[in-house]
Amino acid sequence: VLLVRKDLDFTSPKVHQLKVDFQNETSFREALSGVDVVFCSIGTTQAKVKGDLVAYRKVDYDIPVNAAKFAASQGCTHFLLVSSVGADANASNFYLKIKGEVEAAVLSTSIPIISIFRPSMLLGQRNEFRLGERIGQALMKGLSFLIPSKYKAIEAKAVAGAMVAAAGQFKQPSKNMLEYKEMVS
Repeated sequence: VLLVRKDLDFTSPKVHQLKVDFQNETSFREALSGVDVVFCSIGTTQAKVKGDLVAYRKVDYDIPVNAAKFAASQGCTHFLLVSSVGADANASNFYLKIKGEVEAAVLSTSIPIISIFRPSMLLGQRNEFRLGERIGQALMKGLSFLIPSKYKAIEAKAVAGAMVAAAGQFKQPSKNMLEYKEMVS
């Protein structure tokens, strides 16, 4: 079951899209009814929220934290979250601070297995054009031999694959932080 904010141009007989108003607590909680494993990869950009940090926080903090809380209350056994390398609740950078706060909130739930994925720049196709990101991707790819592995750019598909692998690999209660090396292996 794929919880979405808006319908995606994607179909598969194995996937059911469920449009959810993530601001509606009852609807959101019901959408997570009976889940065993949750994959959370929600995120937005400053451009999409037009610089509104409150709107940004509603997506990047409220949705994943509520997903973890609601899933925990329903007996979820494994929560897998896409965060960011450098996430730190005490960071001065808004993005890294919010990612660190999300990690701390998710880790404080009663979910027995939590896997947090900390990619650096994500590579792959985007629906919208982002000039700065395209330049950054080109630089990250071209200079990857100079970049410490923790900060290497990674294909979004590789992160997704690592999440699926982790869902099958981790069976005992654990808190797992996966960065570049762990995701590519």
